Amino acid sequence: MSTATQTAPAIKLTTKEKVAYSFTDMAGNLLYVTISSYIMYFYTNVFHIPAAGALGAGTILLVARFADAISAVVWGSIVDHTNTKWGQSRPWFLWLCVPFAVTVFIAFTAPSLPDGAPKFWYALITYILAAGAVYTGIQTPITAILPNLTDDPTERNNANSFRMAGGQIGSFITSSFTIPLVGWFGVHFGGDKTGFMIVTAIWGIVAIVLLLFSFKNLTEHNYHPELNKPIPLKDSFKAAKGNWPWIILVVAFLIYWIAQSTRNGVSTYYAQYVLDNRDLTSIFNGVQVIGLLGTIAMPIIANKTKNKTLTMLIGLAIGGIGQALMPLAGQNVPLLVIFWTVGVLGAAIAIGMPFGMLADTVDYGEWKTGVHAAGFLTAVGSAFCIQVGSGFGAFLPLEIMGAAGYDANLDQQSQSAQDAISFCFIWLPVIVYIIVGVIMCFYRRFEKMEPQIKAELAERHAKAAAELGESAK
Repeated sequence: MSTATQTAPAIKLTTKEKVAYSFTDMAGNLLYVTISSYIMYFYTNVFHIPAAGALGAGTILLVARFADAISAVVWGSIVDHTNTKWGQSRPWFLWLCVPFAVTVFIAFTAPSLPDGAPKFWYALITYILAAGAVYTGIQTPITAILPNLTDDPTERNNANSFRMAGGQIGSFITSSFTIPLVGWFGVHFGGDKTGFMIVTAIWGIVAIVLLLFSFKNLTEHNYHPELNKPIPLKDSFKAAKGNWPWIILVVAFLIYWIAQSTRNGVSTYYAQYVLDNRDLTSIFNGVQVIGLLGTIAMPIIANKTKNKTLTMLIGLAIGGIGQALMPLAGQNVPLLVIFWTVGVLGAAIAIGMPFGMLADTVDYGEWKTGVHAAGFLTAVGSAFCIQVGSGFGAFLPLEIMGAAGYDANLDQQSQSAQDAISFCFIWLPVIVYIIVGVIMCFYRRFEKMEPQIKAELAERHAKAAAELGESAK
């Protein structure tokens, strides 16, 4: 039996490795949350693209997301075929850190173009590059690397918790400081258009540094190319066929991202037009750093209860309660922020669980089919879900707001438009949480099989390593 195969389940990650893993999602969220939170506002209020319609911002975000979803499948196969001295997923942090920063900067550049088709196509193409092709190339290895870091379930939960904490910090930075910095740079250097360009350039530089640190300090201990050969894309689909825990997780996570994208994207409109203070966006988004408490609680609950499904349901319930309480606050901003914070805590628990659970569905796919397709399964389970779910999470509120009479050229929106903004910000996420909770109830029966699956896979790996050793003699 090979030493690597013997020791893989017992590998404990160092604190430095866990911090390095947290930096991957910190960098990803620093730029991606900037896109998901502010691109809707940037398109309608800075680049002056209509909210709805065939050439509207909602169409851009929906069409682009489906194009991006296709790239998730491609990136999954690319990662599965990557075999370097640095590992399978890790080298992509080095190769894509600069393109990631540059494409996000370009997406927030508003050149002087005629209204209509020219603006539409510029926004669509740059958005697909930034939030799709390149971001998916970063997001896929961030998730795919987890099963390669260690085979220990507890270590996976802990590493995933570090990753989620890093993501929360990245979200906090961009959510708290983007709008104030855009305003400050805008006042001194020529308006919001210039402000967005400067701020995204700053975030891009920070993201590059974080990803380079992650590349340098992560090691794929559980990556054994001698046992897991690169597989054709058609064989990757075999690992998904009949992989019911993966299918359940994909459907639930895709729908969940409708709520996540809506909460982030509509917060700016809610603060500006319902609460009459755009700067409150920074408070709403900034308190999401408190989600770190939920992120810390997530592995504790999961490890204590040995029930990841229940942990996610608890997060959904807390998040839904926080959202549902918000109408009781009315215009009372402090109370509104308190209820919003409750929702943030629940969302932090709910959003973190699927990333760790995907590693278990990779094991299930290998156990059932013999195909280890970590890149493909995690790409579709994370990047694909994020892209498609976020697309609908941007399209639906913009269409609802547009139908209610929202007009970006008006400083004061009609009552019907304000009601639509409030519905999208508060109640649409609650509806989504309920749907996701019902779907996740079907996951538990497969979760109970995990000890058996891991034991049988360990036996198979030991046998394969022994046969490989015999044939090498």
